[in-house]
Amino acid sequence: MSCPRIEVDLSKIRVNTQTVVRRLGPRGIGVTAVTKAVCGHPAIAKAILDGGALGLTDARINNVQRLRQAGITCPVTLIRTPMLSQVDEVVQFCEASYNTEIAVIAALASAAIRKDKVHGIILMVEMGDRREGILPENVAEVAQQVMTMEGVALTGIGANFACLSGIAPSASQMASLCDLANEVEGVCGPFLKTVSGGNSANLPWALGDRTTGRINDLRLGEAILLGVDPTSGDQIGGMYTDAFTLVAEVIETGVKPAPFPIALTDPTTERLRTVTSRGASARMILAMGHQDTDILGLSMPVGSTLIGATSDHLVIGTSRSMKQVGSEVRFQMNYNALMHAMAAPDIEVKLLGDPPTRLSRRAQGKVEHLALV
Repeated sequence: MSCPRIEVDLSKIRVNTQTVVRRLGPRGIGVTAVTKAVCGHPAIAKAILDGGALGLTDARINNVQRLRQAGITCPVTLIRTPMLSQVDEVVQFCEASYNTEIAVIAALASAAIRKDKVHGIILMVEMGDRREGILPENVAEVAQQVMTMEGVALTGIGANFACLSGIAPSASQMASLCDLANEVEGVCGPFLKTVSGGNSANLPWALGDRTTGRINDLRLGEAILLGVDPTSGDQIGGMYTDAFTLVAEVIETGVKPAPFPIALTDPTTERLRTVTSRGASARMILAMGHQDTDILGLSMPVGSTLIGATSDHLVIGTSRSMKQVGSEVRFQMNYNALMHAMAAPDIEVKLLGDPPTRLSRRAQGKVEHLALV
């Protein structure tokens, strides 16, 4: 079996999706799954849809094309503000997109008219994360401009939390987003189909004791894929945290002496050391490095310590018996490490756990729930 590789347990991803869908459903909130961390991998997307997600969203049009080419016809929304250079592709492959710029929306409208389509527009509102978003006081005005455009339809508003700032949303912020939805409807008239309250960081709020108001959608990626709360890193009860495992091969073992007393030509080298070696240590070198994943996002195996890494070598110390050359070491990953590893061209993705043999009905755009088998 080739290394490095990512082993993906599709049954665990399916169960994680079912878990959040089941918990959020009684709160009036549906789940739109984010597939950007897995580069729009079709089999993973199908497992998520089998678990009950209402649709998919991604940040990159190439990932959406990959989903479409695999036969997935469920609603897909572009989660990142479209690039002007890609509006034709966005309209062709996505039912809707999140937007913040009138110039982009106008270009989407023109592209939709050329293709005889109507493209859904969800306005992203700045609610404190300070990444993308229209200022709250300007949302109603922008919504009115969208309403005058042919080729597009205003279908919702949304907000983002805890991505750039790392701060989970407060109940007052969520209440303000609900008030904005009411304001936009009061000014523009039509009912907003989607009021998207954020991402996996919103789960503690969504599952809390307070009312969820107008929020009827969450965009979930990390919670489904890794089973953790992004803001704390804690496991979400009843969900799997090991659906993805990164496997690397040992290419050298032995005891290395303390660093030689040499002058370093690069003054940054010393700062890049993860562990300072005060004496001889038992080490293993693995055929994997910074070019493959975010090394600092790996959970070291029990008894092992991260010593350092270069572009294509990972060095770990061990307090246990040394593995032989050719043996494998397994790692769990955080979200950053997963994103980098899934995008790395030299890492194989191996599917485990009852991969679907055909497109599910939900993947084909139906709404019937498929039970876990």
